[in-house]
Amino acid sequence: MNKKYCIQKSPFIVPTTDGKLIEEHFGKATDGNSNISIAHMVAPAGWSEPFQTPDFEEYTYIIRGKKQFIIEGEKIILEAGQSIKIEKNMRIQYSNPFDKECEYLAICLPAFTMEAVHREDE
Repeated sequence: MNKKYCIQKSPFIVPTTDGKLIEEHFGKATDGNSNISIAHMVAPAGWSEPFQTPDFEEYTYIIRGKKQFIIEGEKIILEAGQSIKIEKNMRIQYSNPFDKECEYLAICLPAFTMEAVHREDE
């Protein structure tokens, strides 16, 4: 086994019920890493999540399409080629209210967990 690097060829596919594709390449579910998670995501048109107040910083890079963020009541829309860093403990909602899917990368520090995301009831 090579200790110099690790190539991820089979990311963990997170089960979802909202049509969103989540492929965790590194993180708690994939390799047990609690320091960072890196996920490739595709959110379908019309997708949204409940508000949440995570215990981690989240970095998002938009590959294609647009994604809407409501951070502490402020609406922000990112387009392909743009990125954002959101501090931990911010109340946020992620969505794609647009007519095309949105592909993006999400990096969480420390790693994403369901216990740390603190999603509000829908």
